[in-house]
Amino acid sequence: MKELSLNILDIAQNSITAEADLVEISLNETDTTLTLTVKDNGYGMSPEFLASVHDPFSTTRTTRKVGLGIPLLKLAAEQTDGYIDLRSTQRSADPENCGTVITAFFNKDHLDFTPIGDIVSTITTLLQGFPDIDYVFSHRIETGGAEKLIAIDTRDMRVILGDEVPLSDPMVLVWVKETLEEQYSAL
Repeated sequence: MKELSLNILDIAQNSITAEADLVEISLNETDTTLTLTVKDNGYGMSPEFLASVHDPFSTTRTTRKVGLGIPLLKLAAEQTDGYIDLRSTQRSADPENCGTVITAFFNKDHLDFTPIGDIVSTITTLLQGFPDIDYVFSHRIETGGAEKLIAIDTRDMRVILGDEVPLSDPMVLVWVKETLEEQYSAL
C-alpha cells in the first residue's frame, strides 16, 4: 500500500469484521520514528490463527483466499528496520478483555518509509461506513521538544449529538473532517 492510512483502514475493517464496537487508532510520532497502534474489542483470534496471520494466504474472509493487510503492514514496517507486534485475546477466553492489538514501529528516516497519507479521509471514511462503531483517534507528534496532539473520540461526540444525529450524517462528517484538518494545520 502506498500510504499507511490505507493500512489503517484495512486493519480497522478487520476489527469491525471481528464485531468490535470500539476501535482505537493511535499514531505516536517523533522526528525519526512512528508507532502505529490499532486496538479493538472484537472477538479476538485463536492462538493458531494468530501464529499464521503474517502469512498472506491466511484469512478469515470467505470472498477471497488471500489476506494481505497484516502482511503488507509487516513488510512496510520491516522495510524501515521496524517491526510489528500482534496480540489477541479471544472473547471465549476473556469476555471482558477480548480483542486484538497490533502495533507497528517505523523508522521515518529510512529510505523505504511509507508516508502516513490522508489519515483525515481514513477516519471520516470509517465514520461514514460504520457509524455505529466508536472510534478513538489520536496522533501525538513530538518534534523539537514540543508535543502536539490531534485527537477525536466518537464517544464524546455521541454525548453531544444524542441519539437523533448519526455519526454518518453529512454535517457531522464535514465537522469531523474540518476539525481534524484544523488540528493538523496548527502544526
